[in-house]
Amino acid sequence: MEGLKVLGDLSDLLLYVRSNAVDEIVVAISWAREERIGGVLDRLREAPVDVSLAPEPLAYRLADRRVDDIGGLPLTVVQERPLSGWSYVIKGIEDRVLALLILIMIAPILLVIAIIIRLDSPGPALFRQQRYGFNNNVFTVYKFRSMRTDTGDARGGKQATRGDPRITRIGAFLRKTSLDELPQLFNVLQGDMSLVGPRPHAVAHNEEYEGIIDQYLGRHKVKPGITGWAQIHGLRGETDTPDKMEMRVQYDLYYIDNWSLWLDIKILFRTLFVGFVNPNAY
Repeated sequence: MEGLKVLGDLSDLLLYVRSNAVDEIVVAISWAREERIGGVLDRLREAPVDVSLAPEPLAYRLADRRVDDIGGLPLTVVQERPLSGWSYVIKGIEDRVLALLILIMIAPILLVIAIIIRLDSPGPALFRQQRYGFNNNVFTVYKFRSMRTDTGDARGGKQATRGDPRITRIGAFLRKTSLDELPQLFNVLQGDMSLVGPRPHAVAHNEEYEGIIDQYLGRHKVKPGITGWAQIHGLRGETDTPDKMEMRVQYDLYYIDNWSLWLDIKILFRTLFVGFVNPNAY
């Protein structure tokens, strides 16, 4: 077997244990052979040794998972809600308190931007678009309008490109500095978004990439954010290839799996210096 000499069967093993110093026996039988494993383990009860069951390849991936108990039955927990209990409460308080404070501080700036947008081109100051949020539920995201009203795209299928003729003069500045995202603070107060989380993608992009990128929809296990782990690492702007989107998804999933209050603070702090202005934002 695998180039090794077979020394005997189970009975021979038990005889060997009686006359030799054996500390542990490892049973390496396919888990699909349940009856065979049960019979072997029953026989090994005779031996005063530790007995271990070698895991199947899948079990190696679950080795660090928590074991729970339901009705006396031990269960391996393969997935947990990323935010629950006190973590959910803490993040909710963080979002609403900070969003309200920021809105109070920047209210004059928001008013000035809204006036300039109205003067720069005909149409409303705010732009509304459907996005996928927590648990793949659709919500309305708010942004300062940065494009001409006659070129609107309700599904967001066509991304903005460098030199895009649809973008207004003030819109180019707003997009470059990410000031067009500030109205999403109201989304945070409404509970549809968080300050930090995976960016909400347009409906058209979700429907396109969910069939291309593995675990793409895993981004929606938490609320989307105004800024995120991907954004502070420079992953912004046009995603004209699946590879670019996949990289963002990997950063988003890392954030979800490793969330902490400290990580949120770190992302918010870095956003002040590297998250707003980016050469890929246009």
